[in-house]
Amino acid sequence: MPKKPSSSNHKVSAQPRFHQSARELQAFGTVTSMIPLQLDEPVRLEMTEQLNQLLADTMTLRDLYKKSHWQVSGATFYQLHLLFDKHHDEQSELVDTIAERIQLLGGISIAMAHDVAETTKIPRPPKGREEVPVQLSRLLDAHEVVISQCRELAERSAKIGDAGTNDVVVSDVLRTNELQVWFVSEHLVDAPLVEAEPVRESA
Repeated sequence: MPKKPSSSNHKVSAQPRFHQSARELQAFGTVTSMIPLQLDEPVRLEMTEQLNQLLADTMTLRDLYKKSHWQVSGATFYQLHLLFDKHHDEQSELVDTIAERIQLLGGISIAMAHDVAETTKIPRPPKGREEVPVQLSRLLDAHEVVISQCRELAERSAKIGDAGTNDVVVSDVLRTNELQVWFVSEHLVDAPLVEAEPVRESA
């Protein structure tokens, strides 16, 4: 029986092929056209663009928590060291959730650190160690950026009929960030540590 000609131009081999390159399968900022989600292409384009902004800021906030986890010092070191790491892990889960929503909508999620740095709206911190109150304030400012975007995106996604994105933004991203803000902001209350303020009787 004659041998069937191979459809490829190269021989099959167990040798790994290194240093390969090819054109992109899909350009950033586009969505695939044939996805049966009952969402029009313009809707998916708008949502993936806004979700990528939220993703870049969430990745920045996640990394800011890890920086704070490593560099925190002082009397509150132990509890903040643990809290910052916990919040970092929760933000990492949000990063995955947002990125997968973008891909599900047919888009391309931002991924690399240099692209995130160019995109994020969160101010860049210094490389060095900062005082605890500054670390906490910087984290709260970053949360404010993310929460503001969540509220805008939740309203817009509801208006244009993308219930799935609305649910992700509200149920996952917004609620997690609100809870973290509460835990962080309570550390900035100027409360006595070892001696209570005396009660002053009114005249």
